[in-house]
Amino acid sequence: MTIISVSLPEESILSLDRIKEHLDLAGRSEAVRTSVRMAEAEMKDMERMDGDVEGVLIVVHSTHHDQWVGMLQHRYESIIRTQLHSHLQNRKCLEVMIISSGSDVFGEMMKEIYRIGKADYVKFVRSR
Repeated sequence: MTIISVSLPEESILSLDRIKEHLDLAGRSEAVRTSVRMAEAEMKDMERMDGDVEGVLIVVHSTHHDQWVGMLQHRYESIIRTQLHSHLQNRKCLEVMIISSGSDVFGEMMKEIYRIGKADYVKFVRSR
């Protein structure tokens, strides 16, 4: 097994420890390996999407005054049928978007959300 060195902010370390405890894993290394497997499974699900995609995209973020979500929604307005914005506790925001798109355009949108890196939670629930 290859050993790597990774720098993480304190918040990510706390998340890693929560994953370790929640899944009853032996240590942080096992939590990292499990997290990578889970992310890879999600990535494969996205890669398997083909043709038309419809569903609900849920995004939670803590950047209330940052305009990245608005800019993203503007860029992809042709595939967002409906959107809802709500303020949550601890200055977090919830975005709910009804998506109808070709898988290629939606895939680019999802990659951009992850690339920006400001979302605390992203989940797509596909209806077809």
